Amino acid sequence: MKRNGRFTFSFDRWWGIVLKEFLQLRRDRVTFGMIVGLPIMQLLLFGFAINTDPRHLPTAVIAADQSEFTRSFLASMENSTYFKLVGTLPNEDAGREALMKGTVQFVVSIPPDFTRKLLRGERPALLVEADATDPSATGAAIAALAQLPFTVARVDMKGSLAPLAGGKAPFDVQVQRLYNPEGITQYNIIPGLMGVILTMTMVMMTGLAMTRERERGTMENLLATPVKPIEVMTGKIIPYIFIGLIQSTIVLIAARWVFQVPFFGSVVILYMAALLFIAANLTVGITLSSLAQNQLQAMQLTFFYFLPNILLSGFMFPFAGMPGWAQAIGNILPMTYFHRIIRGILLKGNGWTELWPNVWPMALFIVVVMAVAVRFYRRTLD
Repeated sequence: MKRNGRFTFSFDRWWGIVLKEFLQLRRDRVTFGMIVGLPIMQLLLFGFAINTDPRHLPTAVIAADQSEFTRSFLASMENSTYFKLVGTLPNEDAGREALMKGTVQFVVSIPPDFTRKLLRGERPALLVEADATDPSATGAAIAALAQLPFTVARVDMKGSLAPLAGGKAPFDVQVQRLYNPEGITQYNIIPGLMGVILTMTMVMMTGLAMTRERERGTMENLLATPVKPIEVMTGKIIPYIFIGLIQSTIVLIAARWVFQVPFFGSVVILYMAALLFIAANLTVGITLSSLAQNQLQAMQLTFFYFLPNILLSGFMFPFAGMPGWAQAIGNILPMTYFHRIIRGILLKGNGWTELWPNVWPMALFIVVVMAVAVRFYRRTLD
């Protein structure tokens, strides 16, 4: 309504617009799901899954000497809740292999003459080797080791052995931080950034591919062409693979020459692993674009996928510190395996033998997600 040359505010018109927006939100199920789903996801992840003080870290033992004192020390490790004894290993080579593969976080080596030297008051030493690629995952556990010799002395060294428990600790615990001895955070974060960047850009770019076709009106022409769904899927993926390889190269150059991250592995193996990870993210993007009705929905689904990846993959927070259900979700995501692969290649010099346990889950992920994408694309054809 116009009065004196000016438009007056109409509550009825305003209320009509408000109702219209609510109706559109109700019809857009993806947006409505994001309104409810994102807060719930963030509450669950930050409230229950994220833990910066990981406990029950897998620990293996090389026991060349077994006595009440060594058993007491191992029991004290478990009682501290930072360590979880998962088995014994035959020799030092087996322990180093387990650390390289990432199957254990710590290896405790007990020398064959430990008990004899302890009873003589010679203060023998135990060796604890730690996979220190992620300093935040092992820092608190390593700090707890310093008090364990005093615990053993207090419990087991009584009577005639009491003089051995006075003053200094009866034995030493020598800690060897492997792969990142100085605990430099960049050695852990910078390689992980490659996975974060590739996930964000690859999923987002391909997530908009199919919805862009629909919004521009070119989807009908694509559907009319005599091509198979798998041909469309792979045809849309190939150009972005080169973009992903360029981004990987940029990150590697910066890691080596700007942040001085060591590079002990093979460049060829690294690029092959990156290629596999790029393919995994591109299949996710294509699948999301097949599910979404427009570019806004594609962006929302991309963010919904990206959030668990960055929080549950071990990039921002120690993977070992998460509860079992969070680790189960993280083990579905390809970024979890890629972080282990890229850090293993750069910091440990891992080859295919050590990397295979993290390679095949990504390959399986690609097959499963591509099958889902082809299925939904066929629905679009119908």
